Amino acid sequence: MNTPLKRLHVIGIIEGISALLLFFVAMPLKYLLDMPLAVKYTGWAHGLLFMLYIGALLHAAFAYRWSILKIAMGFVASVLPFGTFVFDAKVVKQQQTKAEREKVLA
Repeated sequence: MNTPLKRLHVIGIIEGISALLLFFVAMPLKYLLDMPLAVKYTGWAHGLLFMLYIGALLHAAFAYRWSILKIAMGFVASVLPFGTFVFDAKVVKQQQTKAEREKVLA
């Protein structure tokens, strides 16, 4: 995780998994089986990871001079189920490929 892009990739995957756990495991446990602690702890962890993701997104955006549209896409992806995975597959992988090409040409 020595580059802003790698950091965004790793945090995005972990944040996406935490969102899925919150939506599809913890919330059903809370509302169907009356286990509110599942949401309390999963929600707390997801909130922390969300903040880390936004920080990593902004760091990568400034480091790679992303457009406002690309930054907005990353933010919207962070609030949708599976969004960070899609953003990673489309935007982050493209940026990695571009950075690798520039490294070879330099």
